Amino acid sequence: MSPFDEIVSLFHIILTDTYYITTMLDRYTVVSLLTGKGLFYMKIVIINGSPRINGFTSTILHEIERNLINKDVSVEYFNLSELSIQQCRGCCSCFVLGKCIIDDYGDKLSNIIANSDGLVLGTPTYASNVSGYMKTLIDRGHFVIEHLLKNKQCITVVTGENYGKNDASKILNKLVLFSGGYLSSKIAINALFEIRPVLSIKHKKICKNASIKLHDSINKNKEPLLQQLLHFFVFNFGIKPFVLRKGSKYAGVIRKWKELNII
Repeated sequence: MSPFDEIVSLFHIILTDTYYITTMLDRYTVVSLLTGKGLFYMKIVIINGSPRINGFTSTILHEIERNLINKDVSVEYFNLSELSIQQCRGCCSCFVLGKCIIDDYGDKLSNIIANSDGLVLGTPTYASNVSGYMKTLIDRGHFVIEHLLKNKQCITVVTGENYGKNDASKILNKLVLFSGGYLSSKIAINALFEIRPVLSIKHKKICKNASIKLHDSINKNKEPLLQQLLHFFVFNFGIKPFVLRKGSKYAGVIRKWKELNII
């Protein structure tokens, strides 16, 4: 066997031996060694739920984006205020069909999230709740029942000027966990309203630490035990029995579960 054939054989072993990849080198490092970018290039979706594309929420999200890009991560950033996503009509057609009957950016964004490795959700606090834009995405995004975030690492970001930010943060955190995702970090920050907000050193450090943690959690496929247990009970004793009782009315959901190897 020639030296070239030996190298090709070694690369084949590295790429096909799951044990080697997961224990000796993370999946992204393997491909970086071979190609510089590669087959498993990490993809993160960041979603700004604020109507202000340059407000404090977006400033935090862009700082996280900057830190991730510095780690050679592919980031797709979306301002919900710039997307055409109608409100949910409550027709439940998506449960039967596996997709929404409304032809807009709602399902497109949901599919982009589904094909990502991680998700960052950000919203300002309105009346101790998420923004209207974020609520529409939650209603239209196929999150909880379909388990859109199955095994995805996520960061939640909530900003506000008062106590209500903690209530809004709980809503995003539950969304992630009940949709099968893992909370890598949760950020809730008080900040005064500013036209052109500037991050403090403390805020920048929070963003950097959250970015590093997200990157490492995806690389090392971290699955926190308590969150795993929550997933198990929520799905097997709440969502799954409910859907199976509905039968054909939730045929689209069951198809998606099978695609995700959930059942």
